Amino acid sequence: MIAPEPRGEVERIAVLRANDLGDLVFALPALEALRVTYPDAEITLLAKEWHRELLGSRAGPVDRVIAVPAHRGVREDREPEELELESFFAAMAAERFDVALQMHGGGRFSNAFVARLGARITAGARTPDAPALDRSITYVYLQPEVLRQLEIVGLVGAPPAGLEPRLAVTDEDRGQASAHVAVDGPLVVLQPGASDPRRRWPVERFAAVGDALAASGAAIVVNGDGSERALAAELAGSMRAPVRDLSGLLSLGGLTGVLARARLVVSNDSGPLHLAAAVGAPTVGIYWGPSAINGMLAARRDHRPLVSFTLACPRCGADSLRSPCDHADSHVADVPVDEVVAAAQHLLGAEVDDAAALQRALDPRAG
Repeated sequence: MIAPEPRGEVERIAVLRANDLGDLVFALPALEALRVTYPDAEITLLAKEWHRELLGSRAGPVDRVIAVPAHRGVREDREPEELELESFFAAMAAERFDVALQMHGGGRFSNAFVARLGARITAGARTPDAPALDRSITYVYLQPEVLRQLEIVGLVGAPPAGLEPRLAVTDEDRGQASAHVAVDGPLVVLQPGASDPRRRWPVERFAAVGDALAASGAAIVVNGDGSERALAAELAGSMRAPVRDLSGLLSLGGLTGVLARARLVVSNDSGPLHLAAAVGAPTVGIYWGPSAINGMLAARRDHRPLVSFTLACPRCGADSLRSPCDHADSHVADVPVDEVVAAAQHLLGAEVDDAAALQRALDPRAG
């Protein structure tokens, strides 16, 4: 706890979380806990330019987003420049942060980054080889990310205010979505991409799910970012039913609006899956076992997880958790199509074609 100092003395809080979309969503409950505990403090997220684009005019716990410069282990999309780093840290020291939180990983490089901010109190996660902060929890990889971030803010006296990530949807989001999606029937979004190829369910299986749901009256769209256009096109081309390919067309706000309109999102474990849940869309998520521990949605009212526990590389047999190889084979290909279809139909309120598959989807022990 920061006590016995009065909460009013905490006026400026910096949070380092400069990674991907799903990582931002996982941090939202922790950011909300900070806001509830320190309602008058300015909360600054140290992240990337796209975080500013997404959060800049959106109601939520973050007041400001400052883009961080290239730095080893924090932001590696270009080579670090020492003069830029010196200028950045001088500017951050001038902010006179009361609290700086490292919510960016195990801290091997990010703890040093946070220490250079010059905050009165630093806190975060720490692996045994990471520099010390004023307060820390031990970083253990296999932990739900939402709970990890809540533990970190707990180090500075912020108890949980909720466990489910929530992101506000704006009128601009909805307007951008309307420009791309005008459909009859319940909207179903298929998301075949994932940053880790081990977490990608085969495209032909997504196509089979899309055709089955279209036959139940759903309108199908496929989403992917610019790097996933070929994957999305392959999925759209594999379906018999009409499908709208939105890959590469949506801004982050547009994606938020489309997901908020969706009656269901069927997705690999990816940023859009977690964003969908945060804006209130029901989901069927396809997870790889270790990633399920970190990122699987906790609620079951509107969410159905299907999990593969394949740990050996399908090509060479290497242990993909402890000694991963360089192969990019799917580790979730064994998730059955009929179970994904049944879970999706159940969430859509449609007649379930295969009751036994639904039972297996809800309780794998039934199989």
